[in-house]
Amino acid sequence: MDFPRRRPSKAAAAPIHGKLYVRSLIFTVAVLLAICVLALSRSPYAAAAQTGADAPDCAPGVDLLGFSDSLNKTTFEGTNVGGLSALTYDRQEGVYYSLVDNERDTRARFYTLDVPLDRSGLGDPSVLDVTFLRDASGQPFTGTNFDGEGLALTRRGDLLASSETEPSIRRFAPDGDLLEELPVPRKFRVAPVGEGRANQTFESLSLSPNGRSLFTANEGSLIADGETADGSDRIRILRYEDRGRGGFKPAEEFFYLAEPGQGVVEIAALSENELLVLERGFVAGEGNTVRIFRVYLKGAEDVSDEPTLAEPGLVPVEKELLVDLADCPPSGATSPGTQQNPLLDNFEALALGPRLPGGRRALILVSDDNFNPGQVTRVVALGARLR
Repeated sequence: MDFPRRRPSKAAAAPIHGKLYVRSLIFTVAVLLAICVLALSRSPYAAAAQTGADAPDCAPGVDLLGFSDSLNKTTFEGTNVGGLSALTYDRQEGVYYSLVDNERDTRARFYTLDVPLDRSGLGDPSVLDVTFLRDASGQPFTGTNFDGEGLALTRRGDLLASSETEPSIRRFAPDGDLLEELPVPRKFRVAPVGEGRANQTFESLSLSPNGRSLFTANEGSLIADGETADGSDRIRILRYEDRGRGGFKPAEEFFYLAEPGQGVVEIAALSENELLVLERGFVAGEGNTVRIFRVYLKGAEDVSDEPTLAEPGLVPVEKELLVDLADCPPSGATSPGTQQNPLLDNFEALALGPRLPGGRRALILVSDDNFNPGQVTRVVALGARLR
């Protein structure tokens, strides 16, 4: 109910009006502040600023921007979305391509993914397209002869894909047609042809930003290289060099020492001399270990001619831990399996995403669920301050 207001005389009103004016001013300011807070809370830029400032830390200089299970156990155009073992970012199109490792006798393929990432964090990724890979005769590769584990986008728009079946590195057109197969040094071939161990070969693939160098590595040690007394695999990082019309040719090998019980599952090249290396391990009853290391190749010895990395005096490349995913907050994640941190799973894919405000770089990880109900397809976005 509204009450009629009486206007007091000027003489009587003077002192009372001063008090009312102050109270009214305070009330008005309070209302305006409340409106501003409400408006800012609804503004994407305000949310972004808050997220940027309050994003939970995983390690010094590395923030968790979010995770999503939106791709888990889904289908697209009659295919099962899963087994995602490699990821590469198409900066021109603003999309990602993710390679399926193998699904028995189904067709080998990669998916085009939308991974929405802005100042407010990670949205729900979705599948935009599926592309099937075909051999020189036009027949589809399948899980019986192609185990896709690494993926890189060339400057010409072709895709390089590694398979650890042989192992092999093949170049495909954007529509999935085979264009060529890169030469692989004999030592990396699976025994008895070479010294590679089955299911322990080319799990990774990355091009340097200028496209001149292509990096891959065997997941575990070659037979002749073995492991150290504490169970650390002696691994070879293989660098290919782009020789123009001659294509990519093997150029150098570097000695990389993995952590005990872990293998190299992905590489993301920061430059010709610096890499991010994703190591992954698994212990039954405990779960996965997922760590990203920054690796420095400048001044490292080329070990191409070394018959074994167990030779005394050989020094592995310098590396430092960037982030252990177990140190990230779970942030509401759940796991269908046993994990010390429910955010963890079988992460095998890592890609450098877009640059973020504040000088950070997006790092996108994807887990390979092996089409197993006890595992999850999960996308995790990190923001890293990379010098």
